[in-house]
Amino acid sequence: MDSTGIRIRLATILAGIGIAVIAGLIISVVANYFFNLSYSFSFLGIILVIVLIMDIAQYLLSPYIIGRMYHLRKVNPQDPSTAWLYASLQQVCSYNNQRVPELFIAETPVANAFAYGSLLSGRRMAVTRGLLNILNRDEVEAVMGHEIGHLKHHDVALLLAIGLIPTIIFYFGYSMLFGGGRKGGNGSIFIIALVMMGVSFVFNIMILGVNRMRESYADVNSAQTIPGGAENLQTALAKIVASTPQKKHLRKSAGSSTSSMLMFSGLDQGEMKDHRRLLEEWKHMKISLSQSIFSDHPHPAKRIQMLEKLKKVQ
Repeated sequence: MDSTGIRIRLATILAGIGIAVIAGLIISVVANYFFNLSYSFSFLGIILVIVLIMDIAQYLLSPYIIGRMYHLRKVNPQDPSTAWLYASLQQVCSYNNQRVPELFIAETPVANAFAYGSLLSGRRMAVTRGLLNILNRDEVEAVMGHEIGHLKHHDVALLLAIGLIPTIIFYFGYSMLFGGGRKGGNGSIFIIALVMMGVSFVFNIMILGVNRMRESYADVNSAQTIPGGAENLQTALAKIVASTPQKKHLRKSAGSSTSSMLMFSGLDQGEMKDHRRLLEEWKHMKISLSQSIFSDHPHPAKRIQMLEKLKKVQ
């Protein structure tokens, strides 16, 4: 792993730890100020248990919900029409020293791919029919290298862990409006409760930033483990965006952790352009923070520029 991958990985880990520590301090200070200590910890424990149950249930069941939503069809290695696809996945996994996950095809014309799974379902990867229609084999393998990166780095577990934090803060603030054992006045409780609910939104923004780093790290994985991965991933990303009509993207309603696993997340590109033209534009485009702060994926231009740098050091 070169310095780019190390920096992104370290930044992701530190950001996750930082978010957890800051959230813990905020909740502790507010709880100790407005409530007696024993009440605070018991009430927080109840909130934590409820949120954990909800998140774990979503984690365990979401692969089966996704399968129904996207009409996933499991790839049969013996089927002549898809044998090449399974062979490509095996090759990508060998480059990454990873066991081969179950492979599915989503029968949708929108080009995309995603990795997912749970303890019940095992590790899975899906590519859409739209993606197979527009990418060549090398580009498909580069996309698979990105998705294997998510599985390799245990990104589903990471998102499950830090995704709890905004929910806990929100429900803690909400519960302050109706809880007992208060030390402060009703007015101050009401204001702090609203502030806590607002803080949960800020933490959601912070987690989106972690997710963008996680996506960048998956791009690095493809570039560093797949022969020609950086260039093929650049082309694949440009083709995906160029082929996706404005505001027509793969559905995200299966849960935030699932939508965050998509290879590409919605970008309103206006009129569709030739992918080569898009690629050249992105190589020289400057992206401000405001253009990506509310996105769970880096702007394609940032991904293309990072991959361009990786090409030069290979």
